[in-house]
Amino acid sequence: MQNLTRASEELYRRTPDERFASVADLWDYCQKLKEWSTIRWVPTADVNIGPMGHSLRLPFNGETFSFNDWSFTQLCSLAGVSKDTVNKLSPETASCVFLETLPRGSKPLQVLTMGDTIRSVHGASYTRLFNVELLTVIREFAVDFQPPQATRVGSNEDPDTPPATGLYCGEQDMFCFFIDPTGWTEIEGEPFAPGFFVWNSEVGRRSIGIQTFWFQAICQNHIVWDAAEVVEYKRKHTTNVHEALRTVQQLIEQLVNKRDQRRDAFVNVIKNAMQTKLGDDVEDVLKVLRKHGIPKAAAAEALKIAARQGKFTVFSLVDALTRLARQYENAGDRTEADARSSSLLALAV
Repeated sequence: MQNLTRASEELYRRTPDERFASVADLWDYCQKLKEWSTIRWVPTADVNIGPMGHSLRLPFNGETFSFNDWSFTQLCSLAGVSKDTVNKLSPETASCVFLETLPRGSKPLQVLTMGDTIRSVHGASYTRLFNVELLTVIREFAVDFQPPQATRVGSNEDPDTPPATGLYCGEQDMFCFFIDPTGWTEIEGEPFAPGFFVWNSEVGRRSIGIQTFWFQAICQNHIVWDAAEVVEYKRKHTTNVHEALRTVQQLIEQLVNKRDQRRDAFVNVIKNAMQTKLGDDVEDVLKVLRKHGIPKAAAAEALKIAARQGKFTVFSLVDALTRLARQYENAGDRTEADARSSSLLALAV
C-alpha cells in the first residue's frame, strides 16, 4: 500500500479563485471557457510580435491580442529564448528578439484566444481536449462519486473564501479528486473505498490523465492513506488524444464494477454470517473462538453478549467481539482484536 499526495499538493498550490464547490459549478465554468475561446491558425509569416505600451501584442486579422503569463512562456519556448532575459528588455527590443528567433515555416501556429487575451500558443501538431469534455465523461460514468470533505488550507485563510473541495480549475489546468463514500467494502479483511484523481489542460500545461485507487482514509490535507490497487493512465495532447476519453471511461467503469462485485460479495458474506452457527452449545462455540486466537476472557464475554440475542451465529459473535475491542485503550490492541474477530467471517464464506 502507498500514500498518495497528488491531491494534497494541488490543495496547497491552488488559489481561492481556482476552487469550485460542486461538479456542476466546475462544469458550467469549463463550458463557458470553451464557448468563449477561439482557436486561430496564424501563418508564421504573419506572426509579428509588436510593442504596445509596456507590453507585447500580437496583431492578427485586424485585431490585437495580449499574452498572459502562460502563453508568453510558450512563446519564449517556441522562439528558443529565455523568458527571464526577455522580461528584462524593453518591449521594442523584445519584439526584435522574437522577429529574429521565432521559427518560420509552412505550418501555422495554433493560437487559442479568449477575448483579447492569448491563452496558449502551440505548433500545428497540438490537439486540444477541452476540460468540459472530460467532465462530461465523469458526470455520466462516475455518478456515485463526489469530492472528499472540504477543507481550509490554513488557519489564517479568510473565512469568506470558498473551502478547498478537491475540484480545481485555473488558467493553466484542471484537477479533480473523487471518492465514493458509500462504496466501502473489505479487501483481505480491511475496509477500503474507491476513488480517483483526474486532470487535464486545455493550454498544454499537462497531459490528460486519471489515477484510480482503493483507499482506507483521507486526512484534512487530502492525503490519501494506505491506497491499494493504484492504476494510472496519462496521454499527451497529440493526434487522437480524444481516444483518451474512452480509456478514462473504461477505467472508471472498471472501478465501479469492482466496487459492486466486492460490495455484493461482502453483503453475501454478512448474510451467510447471520445464518451460520458456530455451534449448538457454549462449549462448542468456545472451542471455535479459542482456535481462532480469541483470548479466553474475551471469548467468554462475547458469548454472554451473543446469548442475549438467542443464537451463536458468526455475525453475532463478530459483532460482540467488535464491541469489546472498542473498550481497549491501546489502538494496537484494538486493531489486533478486530483482525482476530474479522477472521471468523471466513467461516461464513
